[in-house]
Amino acid sequence: MTMQGWISDTTRRFFPKSPVENKRTLSGDMARNERFSFQVLLRQDGDPLPVNISAQAEDGWNVHIRRIGYVPVRHANTPIMNSPEDGDYGDGLPGYVPDPLFDETSLLLPANETHGFWITVTPPTIVAPGTHLIQVKADAKEHKSLVFNYKAILHDVTLKPREDFHITHWFYADAFVARYGVKAFSEEFWSICEGYMRDYAEHGCDTLYVPAFTPPLDGVKLPTQLLKIERRGKKLVFDWTQVLRWLKTAQKCGITHFEWVHPFTQWGCSSAIRIYIGQQEEENLLFPNDTAATSPEYSQFLSQFFNELHTLLKKEKLLTKSFFHVSDEPHENHKQNYQNARQMLKDIAPWVKTMDALTDIVYGREKLTDMPVPSITRAVDFVKEGIPCWCYYCCGPRGPWLNRLLDTPLPKIWMHGILFYRWPFKGFLHWGYNYWFKNATREIADIYAEQDGLAWPSWAYGDPCQVYPGADGKPVDSIRWEVFSESLQDYQLLQTLGVSRDDPRLASVKGFADFPKNASWRLALRKKLLTAK
Repeated sequence: MTMQGWISDTTRRFFPKSPVENKRTLSGDMARNERFSFQVLLRQDGDPLPVNISAQAEDGWNVHIRRIGYVPVRHANTPIMNSPEDGDYGDGLPGYVPDPLFDETSLLLPANETHGFWITVTPPTIVAPGTHLIQVKADAKEHKSLVFNYKAILHDVTLKPREDFHITHWFYADAFVARYGVKAFSEEFWSICEGYMRDYAEHGCDTLYVPAFTPPLDGVKLPTQLLKIERRGKKLVFDWTQVLRWLKTAQKCGITHFEWVHPFTQWGCSSAIRIYIGQQEEENLLFPNDTAATSPEYSQFLSQFFNELHTLLKKEKLLTKSFFHVSDEPHENHKQNYQNARQMLKDIAPWVKTMDALTDIVYGREKLTDMPVPSITRAVDFVKEGIPCWCYYCCGPRGPWLNRLLDTPLPKIWMHGILFYRWPFKGFLHWGYNYWFKNATREIADIYAEQDGLAWPSWAYGDPCQVYPGADGKPVDSIRWEVFSESLQDYQLLQTLGVSRDDPRLASVKGFADFPKNASWRLALRKKLLTAK
């Protein structure tokens, strides 16, 4: 019985059948304050073997060890193509794919299976440039310890905080209610929510969705309306207590900007959204489901809402740190509805500037929204026409395009930061931080077994969420989430060094489907940037 192991960077996934490699030492180049990760993989050919992992580093270095878990993936999202750069099929799909990262430093290693650990390292605030050693050791009874050395080569570059590029992922309060069986906005809820907010901010997201009303996104959701509404005579009285708690909790976790709930229905902008009055669990609607978006009664309600919101945002100094919506994903045939709703908002709240996920460039050309958020399939076209915009993806595109799915090769995921920087986008939006439901229902799914909202092929495996629900109420990060987050440091590096978006070194980055997809290109670019005088 022999235990074998090796060390790897985080540009590759390792699957149950991945063969043993012969590598015990690894090095990487990074800025002085850059977080980085590597992997330690193990395999043995005898009876199930308990293994423990430990790490040693210099004083002040934080070394976070997590066990790499596998999830079953039923189908490939991207059809197998001629280019291996566009799909990562591992041992074959259907099959097991490494993704969740459990806060565990031990495992029972089965025979003839590859398992591993993800090691995330954060240098101290003040650290000298040079080579710094992180040593990882794998111990098992009656086996010689395996020792792995990672040499972190820190260059004399300090990354500055990212500027003028916001990142949001829709954050679902109802998922906590359904998955953990807690009452919305109870103390148990807030304890869980704060942990996820902290994780969200620590992974580079600075903008958080605020469910002042239950979000009108992907079906009728469990009531999660922060704003309490009561009727007193002919008047409506708003209680903003829970809204303020959401804002304060998020700010405590490091979030700086806020994205306010869409006030009109999704995919058509035809109706008022579900507004609850009294105890929201009773689901008493203030307006019938068929209330027209621009009806006088809804206009009057929104006038009161935005008037009071304006006062709150000024008091909290968040007016310039807030983003507003009209309706999610309007298409060409929704244009008139969208125009009418946007005009109503201008009439009742002229200070509101709006942004929406939409890809029809007409909305940008005609300035129907203040800040379009087009799909990456069209986002560069918006830039070429001089239309300021964010960018997004949702369920697709797939194939050669950038994405972050369970069969997206890690070198492609690593390119997010560079691609975001290549054009003057204002931000990135994604719909699924923690969407753990069967699509468009209130039925919670086992996200460890079904990562497509049970809607493949329309929904892609890995798209609905970036984190898994931990049994203890804490988030379980994914490999995809870690790589995405660390890729944002490339954006910081380019921005810190003042690299032109038209720099010849970025010339091969031509579009969200046409960019270098091998790990060596990115690593070589980073080394050039870090060592440039």
